[in-house]
Amino acid sequence: MKIWISDKKTPTHRLVRINCEEHSDYDYVGDFTDEELRAFLVEIQDDANVEKNIKLIKYYGYLHLFVIPKK
Repeated sequence: MKIWISDKKTPTHRLVRINCEEHSDYDYVGDFTDEELRAFLVEIQDDANVEKNIKLIKYYGYLHLFVIPKK
């Protein structure tokens, strides 16, 4: 699955937008297998429901993650 990403970071949160189609303001990350995608999602947010997120990406073609860093 080809993945494009937009990653906006602020001092309080991080907004990660993952898309399966090319967008002008997104950066191409690569062509991932399911295992590589699992590792990539854990790297972004270690406490996320990875299996659910993969199903959402496959169904809708995109995924938005709002990540609040743990203190």
